[in-house]
Amino acid sequence: MSHNPGPGLYRRPPTAAALTILTALSISLVTTLAAPALARDERMTPIAAPAQPTAIVLPTGALPDAPVPESWHRQYGSTFVRNVSNATLTPFLPAPGKATGAAAIVAPGGGFLTLSMSNEGWQVAQALADRGVAAFVLKYRLRQTPAPMDAFAASMARMFSGAARPPAGQDSATELAPQIADARAAFALVRARAGEWRVDPARIGMVGFSAGAMLTLATALHGGDAKPAFIADIYGPLAPVKVPTDAPPLFVALAADDPFFANAVNGLVDSWRAAGRPVEFHFYEQGGHGFGMYDKSTTSTGWFDAFSRWLAMHGYLQQKP
Repeated sequence: MSHNPGPGLYRRPPTAAALTILTALSISLVTTLAAPALARDERMTPIAAPAQPTAIVLPTGALPDAPVPESWHRQYGSTFVRNVSNATLTPFLPAPGKATGAAAIVAPGGGFLTLSMSNEGWQVAQALADRGVAAFVLKYRLRQTPAPMDAFAASMARMFSGAARPPAGQDSATELAPQIADARAAFALVRARAGEWRVDPARIGMVGFSAGAMLTLATALHGGDAKPAFIADIYGPLAPVKVPTDAPPLFVALAADDPFFANAVNGLVDSWRAAGRPVEFHFYEQGGHGFGMYDKSTTSTGWFDAFSRWLAMHGYLQQKP
């Protein structure tokens, strides 16, 4: 497992089972529920903000009542950020002669409490850019956590115990309103600068991991003018949803030993199929949760190559005439 943070749960509305999954996903930030195939340091080590490509601040503003400053740490060989109160977008652009005109917003996971920026963000975006797809890492706003690392871990334990559960009675459009606003702003920015970035405004998709997969799905279903051309749900929730007739093509990847979602894998895929919309589903024997771009010995490592072939099949790795 590349990291232990998981998504929230896509729900309409949340059930007791859904809330149980959400708390389990939160505690997974600080415990090992599915160890990485390769030995990695599971300790959370605070670090200074790393050198990174220039990020563009999105116009969605700061979260209210967010006094804790943004902070970074290392775990499982990946770089994480938490307490994000201002959303940003970081471009990874293909070489001029290689650009196909397609683009993707990349949404890392982390339970809406932290973001796996390298394993599920920058590395994914660079791999897409290498294939001619302009990629943009969305650092979306997060639920706030205590500044000290030990207090952060303790808050996760409290959530796991049920002492700090999210409010019931909300659907994803309401519950994820700030994050959906960030995603919409990301799509608007890429379209506004499409000429500069050699992007076709009609060929912008979204790729999400874990909680980022939940945000990706919510953006496709509730994101208004975002209208992603394609979406990818990588080890995200697969509950059934109401699929509109113009839903984008969907790519899904999940490991059979995922500790969160492998017990119910047909809902989302069946919903897409019932609506007559394109969907491809890869169910890997092993891989755990959060395999991302890690080089593991399991076949789940091949998800990105499969995704690339899927993009090619839909014409996104070729320039439009």
